[in-house]
Amino acid sequence: MRLLLVRHGQSEWNASHRLQGQADISLSDHGRHQADTLRPVIEGAKPCRAISSDLARVRETAERIGAENPRFSARLREIDVGDWTGRSIEDIQASDPQGYLGWRAGTQTPPGGETWDTFADRVCTVIVDEQQDPCENLLVVCHGGVIRAILQRFLNLQPANIIPVGPASLTAMRLANGSGKPARLELFNYRPDTLEFEAPD
Repeated sequence: MRLLLVRHGQSEWNASHRLQGQADISLSDHGRHQADTLRPVIEGAKPCRAISSDLARVRETAERIGAENPRFSARLREIDVGDWTGRSIEDIQASDPQGYLGWRAGTQTPPGGETWDTFADRVCTVIVDEQQDPCENLLVVCHGGVIRAILQRFLNLQPANIIPVGPASLTAMRLANGSGKPARLELFNYRPDTLEFEAPD
């Protein structure tokens, strides 16, 4: 089974470089354009079914990329960043630079936030459940942290070694599904209109 992993388009808080975690923030106008641009790529991949985070920025992205009857799940929400919710990345880096680096690496937890392992467990149970009824191309519309957690658990790529996932980008990986072959990364951070090296958290 192939996973078609799509991060939501730019949100209003992405645009202002604020961490949002599970805050229910809408897409920006630019984020809507990004999602619309990705739609032909997703349509060409012909997903067999779709699952999605239930937060507004992801629900709208799913609609704009043409996901058909997605099943929404709170288990696919972004990691809870606790007291860092709504704070600017610049402010966090200035007040706790090592804490921020540790959080990006999955080794530290913001005050009142969710640990990386708890988060990754939550996310990956969704994928394991979907493997019980495998199909050719499963569309997963979600968040950057969710994609990084899936890459860690299924490909052993550590969070510290993965750059932020681009807004409205496509990452594809093939799961083993008992074939004896290892899971493989097929595509990462693909955007049809631009390269993305400096994606927001």
